[in-house]
Amino acid sequence: MWCRLRLDRLAGGRAGGYVIRESMLEHPDTVRSFRWIRWLLVAETVVGLAAIVIAIVLTHAGQTIPWAVWFRATVVLLITLTLYVFAWRAQLGYYWAYQRLRLFSRIFPVVTLVIAAIPNLYPFWMVVEQIVFSVLMIGIGDVLTSDHMRTTFPKPARPTAP
Repeated sequence: MWCRLRLDRLAGGRAGGYVIRESMLEHPDTVRSFRWIRWLLVAETVVGLAAIVIAIVLTHAGQTIPWAVWFRATVVLLITLTLYVFAWRAQLGYYWAYQRLRLFSRIFPVVTLVIAAIPNLYPFWMVVEQIVFSVLMIGIGDVLTSDHMRTTFPKPARPTAP
């Protein structure tokens, strides 16, 4: 419990303890949205693991895999693990986690696609992996920015000065 409270305070700042109403968490559309997010994150994990497996297989076949591929594949898995934590805390109603998940689902696809566009940085199969990763992240962002989810996670009111 203490660890979770510390995580929420550290990651969420002043709004770390702000939790939405229980009735909104139990709403069927909210439950369905988080189910979709979980499946999309599982797909992200599969994509990340597939990139590592492909790199290992190609290495064993005698191909030289650039350092950038190993770095990218590892970072994607670490990012996905972070997103699982955000999704878990958001599903419990923490506004900060919803906001982080929403922010990253907008930023990561852009960064990934820009990097994928750099000529000769990655082999073709890794460029395809980055595009799939981006599409899945855009899907998460789409779920999070639905009218229902934005209504479910209202921005916390600023504290008034005494």
